Amino acid sequence: MLIRIVAALALIWSALLGTAFAQGLDPQNTLLMDLPAGRVVIKLRPDLAPKTVAQMKKLAGRHFFDGTPFHRVIPGFMAQGGDPTGTGTGGSYEKNLPAEFSQAPFKRGTVAMARTQDPNSANSQFFICFTDDGCSSLTGKYTIWGEVVKGMEFVDKLKAGDEANNGQVDRPDKILKLKLMTDTSAN
Repeated sequence: MLIRIVAALALIWSALLGTAFAQGLDPQNTLLMDLPAGRVVIKLRPDLAPKTVAQMKKLAGRHFFDGTPFHRVIPGFMAQGGDPTGTGTGGSYEKNLPAEFSQAPFKRGTVAMARTQDPNSANSQFFICFTDDGCSSLTGKYTIWGEVVKGMEFVDKLKAGDEANNGQVDRPDKILKLKLMTDTSAN
């Protein structure tokens, strides 16, 4: 019985790694985000934001994001999550991050840090762009740390927020799990 379980786990692990390598992804720099509608694969960009990527990997490894809501969703623009309070004012127990702005263009599937007016206030909140046009004005103003390479159709299905209330979502969809591809502790 134990041999069958080990063999099954090895098969699953090999399938995950095979999928990552087939897509040209590094399992150490790939996050898997499970949403109610399906799995989203995020390629991390340590070449653009090494400190931010390190913090996001650390938080995901500690299951910080599991169960957190996408509290702000504005169709044609972005979906924002990563706040455990669901209010847009919360963050993690880690220190705020220094800005790691780049000239990489914001486009559909770009994953970047949310922040206050202070460029060095990003912590755990992030957003995913819905369209090229909707986020293009953000280039050079927010830290890009990843890009959705698979499952953007599931991000598109997130519950939209109230337009009159800056996209705040009443009873938002939640991140079921957000983990590094190599984390086998939570399938």
